[in-house]
Amino acid sequence: MATQTHDEAAPGAAEAAHGTATEHASSGLPQFDFAQWPGQIAWFLIIFFAMLAFIRLFAAPKIGGTIDAREAQIAGDVAEARRLKSEADETAKAAAAELAQTRAASAKLAQEASAKAQAEVAARLAEEEAKLAETTGKAEASIAAARAKAMTAVEGIASDTAQLIVEKLTGKAASVAELAASRG
Repeated sequence: MATQTHDEAAPGAAEAAHGTATEHASSGLPQFDFAQWPGQIAWFLIIFFAMLAFIRLFAAPKIGGTIDAREAQIAGDVAEARRLKSEADETAKAAAAELAQTRAASAKLAQEASAKAQAEVAARLAEEEAKLAETTGKAEASIAAARAKAMTAVEGIASDTAQLIVEKLTGKAASVAELAASRG
């Protein structure tokens, strides 16, 4: 294998020589070679119409279906959102009405409790006033009795004092009739 024959190397060399000859024969890009335009136009039209058919038959309906499905989904979501909003509004109205009823009931309950407390206070106040009036009446009677007793004692003391004064001034004791006449 170390030695190669001239025949084995020749086919590769022949291909290389043939490739360079072909390159020199057609200079420039094939798109600008007018001789190749009819084939290029034919392939362009075949590929164009094949792509057009593929897009029309497969891609466009799929994309259109996706767009329609998306629009339907959005419309459904919007309708669901509107339905949920109306339900939420109704729930809010019901809650507001319930809150108003609860407030009215609590105000009524507070008013009743206040009236009951005021009635209890009035009853206790009347009871305490009655006890106070009774105590005041007893005190006034006691004071009147003490005053009458004091007045009796004062009359006695005044009579004794008047008798002592008369006795000191005149040197004689005053009679009971004179003392009674001085009281007036």
